[in-house]
Amino acid sequence: MNVTLTPEAEALVRRQIEAGRFQTADEVIEEALGVLDERERMEQLRAKLQVGIDQADRGELVDWTPELREQIRQSARRRVKLGEKPDPDVCP
Repeated sequence: MNVTLTPEAEALVRRQIEAGRFQTADEVIEEALGVLDERERMEQLRAKLQVGIDQADRGELVDWTPELREQIRQSARRRVKLGEKPDPDVCP
């Protein structure tokens, strides 16, 4: 894949290399893409956490008990037997 950078972006890449943090433009771009990916994952996590906070605010919490843990485990086992893939947020 070929990418054309704006003059401003190219200057930023050049400054990063000149500062000695990176040796090549590829390294700068890879780092930038990694940071972008992490930012997106954090935004998704924050949104999911907000769902939990909202549920707690509405009093929709359940107590964590050994029985609940076993119910969750049994449900997970049934799903695996049915060939369902685990939710990556639960089992990355």
